Amino acid sequence: MQKATAASVAAQIRRALKQGGSPEHAAGVQWFFKDAIKSHGWRTGNLRRAIRNLRKEILRERDFDFLVKVADELFSSRVLEEKVAAVFLLEDLDAQFTDREFQLFEDWLDRISSWADHDGLVHYLIAPSILAKPARMKNVFAWAKSPRRWHRRAACVALIRGARKKMFFPEIVKLSDCLLADSDDMVQKGLGWLLRETAKFDAKRSVPYLMKIRARAPRLVLRTACEKLSPDTRKKILGAE
Repeated sequence: MQKATAASVAAQIRRALKQGGSPEHAAGVQWFFKDAIKSHGWRTGNLRRAIRNLRKEILRERDFDFLVKVADELFSSRVLEEKVAAVFLLEDLDAQFTDREFQLFEDWLDRISSWADHDGLVHYLIAPSILAKPARMKNVFAWAKSPRRWHRRAACVALIRGARKKMFFPEIVKLSDCLLADSDDMVQKGLGWLLRETAKFDAKRSVPYLMKIRARAPRLVLRTACEKLSPDTRKKILGAE
C-alpha cells in the first residue's frame, strides 16, 4: 500500500464494499430511506468495524493527510456505503482536523444526495470541528441562509454535539429563529432534533424558549423538540393537539 495512490486505495475499498454487501439488505435500505439510494447492503456496525481495521492498515504505511485524500475520493461516490466509509475513515480523529479539513468537509456538503449520507458527515466530522473551534460557527449561519436544503439542515445538526455539552445556547436560539419559517421537512426535522437535544441537556433555558416560540413553530419542530421532556412540560408546551 506504500506506493499506492489515494485513488487506487479508494478503488480497492470500493471493490471490497461491493463484494461484501448484501443485495437483500440493500433492498431494505432503499425502502427505509425512500429516496433513490444506491447501496451495497452493509449493516452499519459491520461497515464501521471493517473500515476501522482498514484505517489501521493505511496508517501503518501512510500519514493522516493520505487518509484524508482516500476519504475525499470515497465521498465523491454515489453509493451510500462508500460515503459512509469516508466518514468512518476519519471518525474520532477530530484532534487532527485543521481549517483545511473543515473546508473540505464543507465542500462535501455539495455532494450530499439524501439525509442518509448527510447526517454522518455533519454529526461525526463537522460538529466536532465546530466544537473544537467555535469560530467556525460563522459558517453555520451562512449555511442557514443557503437555498440548499442540506446546507440548512447541516446548520442544525452541526450544533447538536455542542447542545449536549450545554454549549452554544445563544447561537442555537439565533439559528432557530432564523429557520422556524423554513417549510422544508428535512430542515424542520434537523431543527427539531437540535432543539430536542438542547432541551434534554439544558431544560432550564430551553423550556422558556420553547414556550416563547410555540405559537409560530411548525408542529413537527415543536413535537420533536419536546420528546425528551416530562409529560407535563410537553403538554404545557404543545397544548391540545
